Amino acid sequence: MLLLALLLAACGGQPPEPPKAVRQFSDTQACVEPVADMRKNHMEYILHQRDETVHAGVRTRKHSFEECINCHVAPREDGSYPSAGSNDHFCSSCHSYAAVKIDCFQCHNDNPVRPSMLSAGNANYHTEVTDNLVVLEKQEEGGKL
Repeated sequence: MLLLALLLAACGGQPPEPPKAVRQFSDTQACVEPVADMRKNHMEYILHQRDETVHAGVRTRKHSFEECINCHVAPREDGSYPSAGSNDHFCSSCHSYAAVKIDCFQCHNDNPVRPSMLSAGNANYHTEVTDNLVVLEKQEEGGKL
């Protein structure tokens, strides 16, 4: 606790303010999960999503890394996107502060590559999520997960 207090004092006492997301999950909810929950558990969601996709072949977009990037990596004023490692990149803004190395971008894109499927205007999104949840439930009942 003392080390954290010293670190905060050395950094001006304020944690970083990450760039704002470029879109909201829905009209009533900013992110796919409450912000405090995402700050604490985002890696758990990403790892769980990875396991479902790679090991079980179940692809959903709600907690997909691609959709995190689509919402949270905003273009600069000149239209270019910040790259991972720069302080104006959403992930790097906090991970640099916390001294946590990000290795996601060795394989994944660090900026949006196609339009988001997670938006209130996408009529297929909720159907896709529901369909994939039904598949997961069936697999859980059969003991496959």
